[in-house]
Amino acid sequence: MRLLHTSDWHLGRSFHGVGMLDAQADFIDRLVDTVRDQGVDAVLISGDVYDRALPAVDTVRLLDSALERITGAGAVVVLSSGNHDSAARLGFGSALFERAGVHLRTRYEDIDRPVILPVEGRPVAVYGIPYLEPRLAAADLGVQTPSHFTVTDAALQRIRADILAREEAGQPVASVVMAHTFASGGISSDSERDLAVGGLGAVPLDLFEEFSYTALGHLHGRQQLSTTVRYSGSPLPYSFSEARQAKGGWLLEFDGGGLASVEPVTWPAPRRLAVLRGKLDDLLVDPALTDAQDAYCQVTLTDSQRPAKAMERLRTRFPDTLVLAFDPEGGARGPAQTYSQRLAKATDDLDICCGFLEHVRSRSAADEEKDLFIEILDKVREAEAAK
Repeated sequence: MRLLHTSDWHLGRSFHGVGMLDAQADFIDRLVDTVRDQGVDAVLISGDVYDRALPAVDTVRLLDSALERITGAGAVVVLSSGNHDSAARLGFGSALFERAGVHLRTRYEDIDRPVILPVEGRPVAVYGIPYLEPRLAAADLGVQTPSHFTVTDAALQRIRADILAREEAGQPVASVVMAHTFASGGISSDSERDLAVGGLGAVPLDLFEEFSYTALGHLHGRQQLSTTVRYSGSPLPYSFSEARQAKGGWLLEFDGGGLASVEPVTWPAPRRLAVLRGKLDDLLVDPALTDAQDAYCQVTLTDSQRPAKAMERLRTRFPDTLVLAFDPEGGARGPAQTYSQRLAKATDDLDICCGFLEHVRSRSAADEEKDLFIEILDKVREAEAAK
């Protein structure tokens, strides 16, 4: 029995203003190929299949196509909701979808209702926990003091009780738990939204230690917290902090004795990311940066003064520069001061104008800019004198 652990598809998300639907469709192609080539029996999606509660029509169509193609390739799907999804909307039609091999886990009452995958000797029971917002889930789970720990613990208690009941009935199972949460030990990146509100949102790792495998979602970097507790990470990078992450999922092998192996699956992104740093003139000629010419780029310039038309010049070599920052070598020139402090030290109107220009763009006024200011100020004075 082979299971493919994925999460955080974030269908519909853009990357620094660039639409990603084509890249997400490319990922779906790779996933379907993996299902077919590796003989995957079940695809687990641990939350955040969408990027927002009200996804666009094209995004819904992409998921519809993905589910049809995955099941058509021979795998069932178990999909739980994440903090970006609308659990109610995502769970629509779940009873009907289940007949077609798509098992949606978006409701608290289904937490201890597993999807049973047949394996000779010991079946695999997959339990999908939807994202548990503590204040909303507490009452349904019988929790008095809402927190990420207490609601997760209550959900897992329900699952443990179901596993125990099966064992007592002589029907033991290997257990897989899907959860969308921040487990202690996980490494985060810039593109995840904080699951905590007003406090620490992490749940302790030992909550999951007794299950055969825990398929976590929420963090975008594929990582192993323990042998049996792992994040699949997102299939595509969604911020430049993820530029060096290998994107993919985990391929799980179960036999009659339980979890036999876990192997990484990697899906290269159709467009790579590049994080560049240096002086503008150097970046424009450095032969080591040739590969970055076809990448989405984040550039930090270290020139002592912000170069004129920096973005335009960068894009002559790196046309897909999306983020531009300025960090002069040696730190900021001179002591930090507010514009009000600059204004208080100005000696004349020209000084005020040039000071404002330098303050907002971190570069002194050029001679031609000063000449233009002088011309404008002279006209203003002539107009004032003529009144």
